[in-house]
Amino acid sequence: MPVTRVKVPLLDLHAQYAPLREELRAAVDEVFDKLAFIGGPYVETLEKEIAAYVGATDGIGVSSGTDALLVAMMALGIGPGDEVITSPYTFFATVGCVLRLGAKCVFVDIDPDTYNIDATGLEAAVTPRTKAILPVHLFGQCADMAAVNAVAARHGLPVIEDAAQAIGARDSDGRAAGCLGTVACFSFYPSKNLGAAGDGGMLTTSDGELAHTMRIMRNHGMEPAYHHGILGGNFRLDGIQGAVLSIKLRHLDAWAEGRRKNACEYHERFAERGLDTVLRLPVAREGVYHVFNQYVVRVPDGKRDALMAHLRKNDVGCAIYYPSGCHTQPCVADQGYHAGDFPETERAARETVSLPIFSELSDEQKETVVDVVAEFFGK
Repeated sequence: MPVTRVKVPLLDLHAQYAPLREELRAAVDEVFDKLAFIGGPYVETLEKEIAAYVGATDGIGVSSGTDALLVAMMALGIGPGDEVITSPYTFFATVGCVLRLGAKCVFVDIDPDTYNIDATGLEAAVTPRTKAILPVHLFGQCADMAAVNAVAARHGLPVIEDAAQAIGARDSDGRAAGCLGTVACFSFYPSKNLGAAGDGGMLTTSDGELAHTMRIMRNHGMEPAYHHGILGGNFRLDGIQGAVLSIKLRHLDAWAEGRRKNACEYHERFAERGLDTVLRLPVAREGVYHVFNQYVVRVPDGKRDALMAHLRKNDVGCAIYYPSGCHTQPCVADQGYHAGDFPETERAARETVSLPIFSELSDEQKETVVDVVAEFFGK
């Protein structure tokens, strides 16, 4: 039976917002009534909720996921001459925050199945100048934190989780992203699985002293008022975002299950059409809870861009995350890296494309995605 095709956006925030509209508007009105615009009770409530959700003792709300990374590194004393081991296949904020502090990124290539840092390469990357390991839980799947933490423990290094895309994800031991390292950094950018009404971020940790330092740093290093014992910045979270995110957090698990269900159906439908022979479908490590911030497929043989053109021609949203490794960005040129240094990262940048995976996808939309992909490959 022919598929009745429908338009499929890459992400549909309207569909998520519609059933929550009145509750969210009432919450924003309440923030205005109380004039609790910066920090305050709504942010404090969210901090407690996020900390409990991930299994950490402390949550520290900040102005963005980028600022979460920056504050974490500042609080750990990372600066000029230091090295931070991380992945070259990530959103540039991961790398940019290291460079802003005058430190050097020491890149380790990715595992081609998960796109996360290949933990087998960490040991060789450690030097006397290494100050931290910064794994990224990319696309909604935790990095191999048991292996990462083992290397970190041998060398006495803190571990900073870049969990910007992974709230709700769990490692194979059942522990949540956000309590798997020394400190974790979350983003609430609107397109994330838990998205704010603007920018926002969160730090989680079970190190009380570190939490105290980061809490002071987000407000210009000020404690008490107008006394600045340490250098910080304006990294505060708005009350409106706290109120909005507290409401949306109640739905996060259901949204994650929706994404996982859609991913499973994609796997099944692609296989039924024989597309698993021409596409490399997402791979989840055994036992992990993958929350699919993105559903990323590989398109070999140089056909990725042609497939994307075909998808867009048929009103199916798609995107490339990421078209190049961070090691080849112009502003990283002085770090001494070159094209060819990280072959798995560069292959992923050439081959990957993200397909719609948001939890509100209809059956017709999923079938349209599969049908359009199948048409391109003559399946």
